[in-house]
Amino acid sequence: MEEKFCFAIDRGGTFTDVYARCPGGKIRVLKLLSVDPQNYRDAPTEGIRRVIESETGKRMPRSLPVETERIGWIRMGTTVATNALLERKGEKMALAITEGFKDLLHIGNQARPNIFDLEITCPEVLYEDVVEVGERIVPRQDVTVGEATNNGWGLAQGTTGEELVVMKPLDEAKLRKDLGRVLSKGIKSLAVVLIHSYMYKDHEERVGAIAREMGFSHVSLSSLVIPMVKAVPRGFTASSDAYLTPHIKAYLKGFCSGFQDQLRGVNVLFMQSDGGLTRMDCFNGSRAILSGPAGGVVGYAMTSYEQLGNQPVIGFDMGGTSTDVSRYAGEYEHVFESTTAGVTIQAPQLDVNTVAAGGGSQLFFRSGMFVVGPDSAGAHPGPVCYKKGGPLAVTDANLVLGRLLPHYFPKIFGPQENEPLDKDSVIKAFKKITNEVNAHRSSQQLSVEEVAMGFIRVANEAMCRPIRALTQAKGHDTSQHALAVFGGAGGQHACAVARSLGMKTVMIHKYAGILSAFGMALADVVHEAQEPCAKNYDPDNFAYFETRLAALENECNEALMGQGFSRANIACEPFLHLRYQGTDCALMVTPSKEKARGKRKSYSYADFQTAFLERYKREFGFVIDDRDIVVDDIRVRGVGKSQISAEERLPQATGEPQLETVTKVYFEEGYQDTNVYLLECLAPGHVIPGPAIIMDKLSTILIEPGCTGHITAQGDVRIEIGSLKKHIIGTELDAIQLSIFSHRFMSLAEQMGRILQRTSISTNIKERLDFSCALFGPDGGLVSNAPHIPVHLGAMQETVQYQLQALGDSLRDGDVLLSNHPSAGGSHLPDLTVITPVFRKGVHKPVFYVASRGHHADIGGITPGSMPPHSTSIHQEGAVFLTFKLVDQGLFQEKKLIEALNAPGKIEGSSGTRNLRDNLSDLRAQVAANHKGIQLVNELIDYYTLDVVQAYMGHIQTSAKLGVQELLREVGSRVRMKTGSSSLHAIDYMDDGSPIELSVDIDVERGTAVFDFSGTGPEVWGNCNAPRAITVSAVIYCLRSMVGHDMPLNQGCLSPITIRIPPGSLLDPSEDAAVVGGNVQTSQRVVDVILRAFGACAASQGCMNNITFGDESVGYYETVAGGAGAGPSWQGHSGVHTHMTNTRITDPEILERRYPVILNKFTLNPNTGGQGKFRGGDGVIRELVFRRPLTLSILTERRVFPPYGVEGGKDGKRGNNLLIRKSGRTIRLGSKTSVEVQKGDTFRLLTPGGGGYGIAANPAHETKGSRDPHEPPQKKQRHVERGSVFEYTRAQESV
Repeated sequence: MEEKFCFAIDRGGTFTDVYARCPGGKIRVLKLLSVDPQNYRDAPTEGIRRVIESETGKRMPRSLPVETERIGWIRMGTTVATNALLERKGEKMALAITEGFKDLLHIGNQARPNIFDLEITCPEVLYEDVVEVGERIVPRQDVTVGEATNNGWGLAQGTTGEELVVMKPLDEAKLRKDLGRVLSKGIKSLAVVLIHSYMYKDHEERVGAIAREMGFSHVSLSSLVIPMVKAVPRGFTASSDAYLTPHIKAYLKGFCSGFQDQLRGVNVLFMQSDGGLTRMDCFNGSRAILSGPAGGVVGYAMTSYEQLGNQPVIGFDMGGTSTDVSRYAGEYEHVFESTTAGVTIQAPQLDVNTVAAGGGSQLFFRSGMFVVGPDSAGAHPGPVCYKKGGPLAVTDANLVLGRLLPHYFPKIFGPQENEPLDKDSVIKAFKKITNEVNAHRSSQQLSVEEVAMGFIRVANEAMCRPIRALTQAKGHDTSQHALAVFGGAGGQHACAVARSLGMKTVMIHKYAGILSAFGMALADVVHEAQEPCAKNYDPDNFAYFETRLAALENECNEALMGQGFSRANIACEPFLHLRYQGTDCALMVTPSKEKARGKRKSYSYADFQTAFLERYKREFGFVIDDRDIVVDDIRVRGVGKSQISAEERLPQATGEPQLETVTKVYFEEGYQDTNVYLLECLAPGHVIPGPAIIMDKLSTILIEPGCTGHITAQGDVRIEIGSLKKHIIGTELDAIQLSIFSHRFMSLAEQMGRILQRTSISTNIKERLDFSCALFGPDGGLVSNAPHIPVHLGAMQETVQYQLQALGDSLRDGDVLLSNHPSAGGSHLPDLTVITPVFRKGVHKPVFYVASRGHHADIGGITPGSMPPHSTSIHQEGAVFLTFKLVDQGLFQEKKLIEALNAPGKIEGSSGTRNLRDNLSDLRAQVAANHKGIQLVNELIDYYTLDVVQAYMGHIQTSAKLGVQELLREVGSRVRMKTGSSSLHAIDYMDDGSPIELSVDIDVERGTAVFDFSGTGPEVWGNCNAPRAITVSAVIYCLRSMVGHDMPLNQGCLSPITIRIPPGSLLDPSEDAAVVGGNVQTSQRVVDVILRAFGACAASQGCMNNITFGDESVGYYETVAGGAGAGPSWQGHSGVHTHMTNTRITDPEILERRYPVILNKFTLNPNTGGQGKFRGGDGVIRELVFRRPLTLSILTERRVFPPYGVEGGKDGKRGNNLLIRKSGRTIRLGSKTSVEVQKGDTFRLLTPGGGGYGIAANPAHETKGSRDPHEPPQKKQRHVERGSVFEYTRAQESV
């Protein structure tokens, strides 16, 4: 029995939770405000003081340091690092980076965070100054010793075994001068990020030594913080370390000062993001981001999993502003690259997915739909019931329904924080929103309770979507999991969420309200060691892996023994980070558990390979037989076992559960009498039938009707989820059901996408996620589409409807169609659309259609990649499918398909597909995705009936129609007031002089508009012709962007719109016209013209800057960022993709490692954004040096006509394409060309800037990148999304 006090503490953003084990075994739990300066300086210290004072009876004044002789250990998790990152309140720091890359971390991966935001808001960089370090290391490739000698280059070997060229040694004199300048500004923390330093750290170590010698107090070397390939995330990680670690150290110093002798002699450990504890002096910024949430994962993993007989568990931590979702099935699930507050961090982190819908998520009624979040009321002002003037939120809905009992809450609300929860104000606010809802209804009116219940149901459905995504992404069945619920708000939603997901069991720990703190008491101490590698996984390298794993294991053992662990209590787990050659999808795998547990002198490499292949097959549905496996990293995770047991079994109940009171709670069937119990009065063996409420000091647990609560031997609550009587839903519009169907339809498309990603084989679909999946009605009208890739919006609808017209009633069950032709709704030929009809027994026509569109890397044509810059006919761009039966009544037509894919080879100068295997595999994956969609549609119909599902399809399309009508009425009224007319007009030009002209006539009363592109130039000799589907997509994208909030994107968006495009124009060309440039360039100009007509903002760069280079053995394609246009209240963002594209760019280290080029420069191009009251964003400079003869192809725009400014704002600068021969000769290449380049030639790309908005009052005092100080601040508290589901969604929207 512990003879001293032991504390596990979670210092959260709002509350600090304390779990204390007192001498003799007594347990104390405590919750106090994290910040309460009137009463105490530091919450964890205060919590410790209160417990010791209370238990010993010895007075301990706050003015004196806490005595430590009775403290055994302290384990702590803290949001100090996360909050500093979110609020940008870390240490002032500078970045030292390789010369030519000073803006690399500003540009990042060049994708914008929210694709429909015209005002692009990216998190600010962490550094305040940049030092460009004169040095350069590149992979050696084919550089000979003689060539190196002649150029004065050095040769070296990296830690991965790769050969390197030291093209430029470290310029120490320049470095000292620049560091001195930084120090003079009072900046003493430095992050050092040099290109390829993960495998060659000499230069970084020298920079670090000089910086410390000159007086920098903290230096974070990226090669030491995380030696992994990819300069951008490694740079972010080093920056976050330099930004946060001094901040954390200052906090720890303050924490220690509250104790005698600065806690000397007390074992103090801190929770890291990976779920392991570390010594206080080793706790650093880059591994502290998930310090608090990690404790909760450990808590439910250590308490629920074994109690449930090793059933996989989903963790559901619902707090005030957001909900954390995670999974545990016997081992912790980690990710090694994750984004928090816009900062991508490379470090082992538990896969905790933070999603919208916490207790503070705001409630809206919008376009006939119930909307929950993502805006949050936050802790301040909080929901209406907090009495601080906040908005309606989920917590208010629970209060109205009787699911929260104010009598049991402390009186900490109101301006003076001394009042109870305010139910009266909540009812008043709900009456107002209920009136809004009822004004929209023609049938029966809803009560306040029905409206509140509707919001709860919508919130629950919103939380189910990420849980489905988390499980299905990894090949698991959601319904086979239990739900472990914790956090203050989770207990009120647990039964409903579990039932919706098909789960049968909910576990709520007795310490659910402070489970993160309790998890820290159970956690182990962890030390990790990792190094990069670049060797193939084959027998020749096994001895090397053996040696390196042994060295890393020894490092872990020594570190843990230094913390007092005996060798017997240390377990080391080896990992290899493996991927198939030529892919980016690496998996961190460990050998089979039997081998890993045994004491071994050698590793079984078959076990590593087996583990990799089994996991790859489970997650992606197949393995690749004839592909080498590469080892990217070697890692060992050392664990010092805490030897702290979970809980003891409690004595069984001897009587019936003690009833506290009975209250009225509203459920879907209406108010029901609901028993209320206190958890502290319940004992193992008690059974609590629903409806019931179990009150804990720290949370409220709602047991819904049809569910039964059981108190377990440990005193936890296990709820068995029963089935409810099915609620019959009619075809008439119900706003609540409408919102739920919106989530269901979107979830269906998302789940199709997961199957497509898992079963595809190509990099484009599996890793770049360049695909869309969609559901269509029986008329081919779009119902739901995921993800929202701008250039696919609405375009697939035209493809499906073309097939319906072409084939009529000839489609049969088991048929699958393939199409890519522009005149059949295609965008460009590499985008192949697979369409499957959904048949229903007894209905002779399809009841729905499902479709998936994927970008295939090559389908033939005159250039590799099927995107030639100089094509003049569609047949030069690859294989063409107008209407092709891919599957004919269940039979995959492989022979006919191969013939069609090879057909372009019959044209002179052209080739059939260059990647037949990937084409076949990906098309099969698209068929499989559609099959999943059919299965999900039929499940919906089975549950709701066909009439109801089709009715709600129509209702959702009507909701989208209403949203667009509201926009048109608002814009039309504004224009009419300003000009006396509700007509709009704009014109802009392609670089060849072709006009794109638009007139918009708005009928303000009806909320309709005609978009007339008469005056647009004729089809062009070249490939900048845009199929009609491109213009449709551009119109939907612009409407959604101007609406400014989430809305269903479906056929309804176009219902109030009539689009007129002159046949034979470049926006509706002939069947044989070349179109590849229309998809990637003309689409941007169409958007520019629409936004100009509406006066929404200035032009962005208006170009995707398509760059391709290669030869017969290698090919590479990229699109490059530029400047965003400014708007009525915002500056344009610099170095970012805009509008119809959002493609991520290849990391510099990956680019130079895999391709025969050197990235000489990648930085912003200053002053290329147009001036104005609000300035346009700057374009970028990107310089590629070619290392061997290659063919360079460029397909660009805005080299002749600049991006326009509006309302007196100046135009952005035009782009430029320059080829600098090795001899020094400079050649301007123009907008579109293909040219042979030689070794040593340089391609310099200067991308356009964005236009300015408004007349600058004083151009000399423009504040670039910041909001107008006279504009009211637009503060919206949003939940911070993170985790693998969020990363997947971001990647999907980055194509």
